[in-house]
Amino acid sequence: MYNPPANTDHLLSEAEKENLYSKLIEQLNKDFNFANEAVDFPQSTTPYELKVQLHEKIYRLIQYKYTELLNLLYIIDVPEENIKQLQGADAAELSEQIAFLILRREWMKVWFRNRY
Repeated sequence: MYNPPANTDHLLSEAEKENLYSKLIEQLNKDFNFANEAVDFPQSTTPYELKVQLHEKIYRLIQYKYTELLNLLYIIDVPEENIKQLQGADAAELSEQIAFLILRREWMKVWFRNRY
């Protein structure tokens, strides 16, 4: 049964434990590129690097390309209710929360595809 992870670190460790971390990176690259927000997380990216780079990418989108961020969230299929519930006091905090929502949704896709 799918159990959503509580935070980014838990999610990434679970992905590694289930040997699906590389699939998670592939899914992120695919969806970001589909949204015309090119990223290229190499398979050699560590979980910590992925977390930091994703956070930085989202932060830049919030600052300079908000409409593109909304398009990305739509393409990834992050539920609108989750976005409305965010409580970011500043852009850095908000970008960290959005990065987790993106990772959580991408992880859900990878996990279900692997199971079913």
